[in-house]
Amino acid sequence: VQLVESGGGLVQTGGSLRLSCVASGFKFDDWAIGWFRQAPGKEREGVGCIDSVSHDGTTHYTESVKGRFTISSDNSKNTVYLNMNSLKPEDTARYFCAAEQKWCSGRESMFKFWGKGTQVTVSS
Repeated sequence: VQLVESGGGLVQTGGSLRLSCVASGFKFDDWAIGWFRQAPGKEREGVGCIDSVSHDGTTHYTESVKGRFTISSDNSKNTVYLNMNSLKPEDTARYFCAAEQKWCSGRESMFKFWGKGTQVTVSS
C-alpha cells in the first residue's frame, strides 16, 4: 500500500498550486482520501476530504480553506488532487494525503494509510 504526494513548492501570496496524491496497493474506489497539513510547531490539521467513489465522492473542507481549495479525483489514475488557490502565508505547511475506508469520518485516527507529504511554502 502506498500514497505518494507531489506538487508542492514555493509560491507567492495569492498564487496557486495543485497537489497530487497517487494511491496504489488497495482498491481505490472503496477508500476516502483526506488531505492534512502540518506547519512547524503546530499540530497536524485536516484540510479536506473526498468520500470514496462508492459513496458518491462527496467533498468536505475545513472552514479556513473553503472557497479557495478544491479536492477532485481521477479514478482512472487512482489519483486525488488538492487544488489550492489564493494561497496565504498561513497555508505554509507540509501537506499529507491519507486513506480511510468508505467515507470521511472527520476523525484523523480513522485514516489507515498515509503518504510522506509534500512541502508547500507561501511567501509574503
